[in-house]
Amino acid sequence: MPTKIEKDAISGTDTTGHEWDGLKELNTPLPRWWLYTFYATIVFAAVWVVLYPAIPIRGLTGVLGYTAREAGTAELAEARTRAEPMMARLRAATPAQIAADPDLRAYAIAGGRVAFANNCAACHGAGGQGATGGYPTLADDDWLWGGTLDAIRTTITHGIRSPDDEEARTSVMPRFLGDGMLTRPQIHDVAQHVLGLSGLATDQAAAQRGAAVFAENCVSCHGDQGEGNAELGAARLNDRIWLNGPDTRAIEAFIANPRLGVMPAFGQRLDAATINMLAVYVHSLGGGR
Repeated sequence: MPTKIEKDAISGTDTTGHEWDGLKELNTPLPRWWLYTFYATIVFAAVWVVLYPAIPIRGLTGVLGYTAREAGTAELAEARTRAEPMMARLRAATPAQIAADPDLRAYAIAGGRVAFANNCAACHGAGGQGATGGYPTLADDDWLWGGTLDAIRTTITHGIRSPDDEEARTSVMPRFLGDGMLTRPQIHDVAQHVLGLSGLATDQAAAQRGAAVFAENCVSCHGDQGEGNAELGAARLNDRIWLNGPDTRAIEAFIANPRLGVMPAFGQRLDAATINMLAVYVHSLGGGR
């Protein structure tokens, strides 16, 4: 229960009337500067909710009519206006011309890095390292459809097996098991032969049997020595670079029922300048030819 309010003998401050185990609570007022600051924040908040979007005045924009969306749109338009001269140059040039011009190349690498992060990194990785499961590495020298600047630009523009672009790069590998073209033992043998092209075969007898199967079914696309064919999008098989991993099961599964990936046609999503920047950036990752 509160006791009577009295003045503390030591500090000279009134007590609140509360006491616990002989300890009395002092009624020490807050500093005036703190109170004035607190009152000022209340006034500031009241003015703020009227001026900016908080109270439904003029829709939901406040007295000033400000919205972050409109402000961002205006800033974006301003940035595009500033960048347009350089973007026009990038739009008019070929990737080879951009790569040969130091100023254009520097701008393209910087812009391409951003465009890559926004459009490509989800599948190919932040550094173009790719991922097992059908996402090619872009930082090595192994290319399904060619690693020149023009080839990379074409791939970005039209995509791979994109249903939205008639000019999309398209290659078809038979379902050798699903379509009854090979038996499972034959698939095992040809997988060992494919591994043997890179010196990785673990069953030499199977690899020798698989050579004949390979010659009858695979050479027309992948070449006698597994050198591949970029014009057909046929993978190179003798370089120890694998789209789905170098283990026997993965290779057998792909031969039996291949999973053919799809890449969007970015020519319908991005402008020519951005596509050129992407081509130059991807080419610069280390594997461009």
